[in-house]
Amino acid sequence: MYEVEVKVPADLETVRERLADLDAASRGGVVQVDTYYDAPHREFAETDEALRIREERPADGPDETRVTYKGPLVDDESKTRKEVETAVVNGEKFDAVLTNLGFEAAATVRKDRERFELDGYTITLDAVDDVGEYVEVETEVEAESDLEPAREGAYDVLERLGLDPDDQIRTSYLGLLLAP
Repeated sequence: MYEVEVKVPADLETVRERLADLDAASRGGVVQVDTYYDAPHREFAETDEALRIREERPADGPDETRVTYKGPLVDDESKTRKEVETAVVNGEKFDAVLTNLGFEAAATVRKDRERFELDGYTITLDAVDDVGEYVEVETEVEAESDLEPAREGAYDVLERLGLDPDDQIRTSYLGLLLAP
C-alpha cells in the first residue's frame, strides 16, 4: 500500500471555515504522541525511513497504540511512501522489545489533530507542539500506477481549501522538530 500525502503550513481556523463551506464531514479529533526510533543497523535519517510507536487518544473513544514503518519517499513531488502499520496491545511492552533489540527512542512528536473527509481524501488539521500548524491531505492506493492521479486529487483538494500545493513541505514533523 502507498500513502499519498501532501502537507502545507496553514492557519487552521481559516481552513476549518473553508471545510464547513465545502460540507466536509468531520471525523473527530485526537491527540497523538509519536515516539520515533533509531535503528542499530542503519541510520533512518540517511535512508529516509521511520519507525514509530503512536499512542492515539481520541476525544470520543478508546485509546489505541499502533506501530508504523515508513519507507523512503517514492517521488519528488509529495510525501508518498510505502507504509506498514499494525495495532499493538501495549505500547510500553513493544517499546521494551525494540529497546532490547538495540533500537533507541530518538524523539517524541505530540500533535492535536482534527480529521475531515472530502471526496475520498482525509484532511487533517495538525497543531504540532514546537513545530506549528499544518494541513495534510492524504489517501491510500494499492498500485504504483495510481500514485499520480491520487497526488493530483490531493492538490485539487488543497486548492479548494484555498491553499497552494506549491507551499508543500516534504519534511516530516520529526524532521521539522529536530531541525536547527
